[in-house]
Parts: sequence; C-alpha cells; structure tokens
Amino acid sequence: MAESPVQSLESIAILAVPVIIAITLHEAAHGYVARFFGDDTAEKAGRISLNPLRHIDPVGTIVLPALLLLAHTGILFGYAKPVPVNFARLNHPKQDMVWVAAAGPAMNLLLAAFSVALIYVPSVLGFSPHGATLELLWGSVQVNLMLAIFNLLPIPPLDGGRVAVGLLPLPLAKPLAQLSRFGLLLVIVIFLVLPYAGIDLFHWLVELPVQFLERPIVDLLRSSLH
Repeated sequence: MAESPVQSLESIAILAVPVIIAITLHEAAHGYVARFFGDDTAEKAGRISLNPLRHIDPVGTIVLPALLLLAHTGILFGYAKPVPVNFARLNHPKQDMVWVAAAGPAMNLLLAAFSVALIYVPSVLGFSPHGATLELLWGSVQVNLMLAIFNLLPIPPLDGGRVAVGLLPLPLAKPLAQLSRFGLLLVIVIFLVLPYAGIDLFHWLVELPVQFLERPIVDLLRSSLH
C-alpha cells in the first residue's frame, strides 16, 4: 500500500534531522582538517561552523532529496554547498588533500557509529529507544553510511575522487582531477539517468556496500534486546 501524503511528509521529517546534522558536520570536518593542514580559506568564509544554514544548499540539500523520497525512487541523493579549500595553501598539497577529502566521509562514519551506540547502550541497560526516537537514530545510521559510501566513490568532485587524485601518481592523478569540471553531471547521469535505462549502478556501488555494513549492526542491536 502506498504511503499517504501525511506518512510521506513524516518520513521526510524523520530523515531531515539526521540529513542536516550529517551534511553540517561533514562539511565542517573538511574545513577543520584543511585549517589543521595550513589552509584557513574555509575558516575565513565562516564554513567551520555547526550552523546548518552555512552549509545547506536549498536545492541540493532540501528540494532534491525530498523529491526523491516522495517519488519512492529508492535513491537518496543530495549535496551541500562545498567548503572552499585552496589546496595550494596546504602544507603538502597532494598528500594533505587526501586527509581533507577523507574527513567528510570519516565524520559520517563516526556519526553512524555514535547513532548505533545511542541505540545499543540504552537497550543493554533496559531502556530501548522506540517510536520516533528509534526511527531518527536508525535513520541517522542509514543516512551517514550512505553519505560515507557515496562520497568515497572515486569520481571527482566527490571526496573519493580527491582522495584518488592525492594517492595516484601524477600521470594518472592529473586526468582524473580534470574530470571534476564534469563530475556533477557525470554523477547525475550515472545515478539518476542510467537507472531509467535499467543500469542501476547506485544499487551496486552504494546500496549493496551499505547493506553489507548494516548487517552486523542489525545483528548487534538485535542481540542487545535479549
């Protein structure tokens, strides 16, 4: 049975909180690590901040994910305003780029682990979260795992693309870096257009790895209920 409009709006509301927290800390982590390695561009732009309004892109953070949820596409895709980083100002640009880029997905993995702990620890103590609280926390696990895996794909301008550019030798890194000009278009084609042609790369590259990570988490949480 299809969800009613009210149920759909409730689903969006329950996911909105973890999504906003996830993207805010993801972007702030990029800026903080860039500052640590010598580039204060993000700090001067006010982007090392826990204020979501500094990171939210109205279309990419709110409208696009909401439309995908309402359309029941099975894909949760969105983006925030990228934190400005001047890689040339990093202490060791090519090497430090890896840490700056990896900081966002690493933050999402930490948030997922923290959300699991907020379910597991109370459950062990006999105070299992339930209802909207449980949905919010589990939504946080799913959102953060999905953001981490998605952003680690080696496609510029995704974080994984920058990590790959930093790790690959220069003859391979340079052409990969040049793809960043077309990166967002490439991501849209791969994950939003190709599925209509029966080529669901999102399922293989993002959903399956997320399900693989969720499996032991679900087993752990179930064990805490016994």
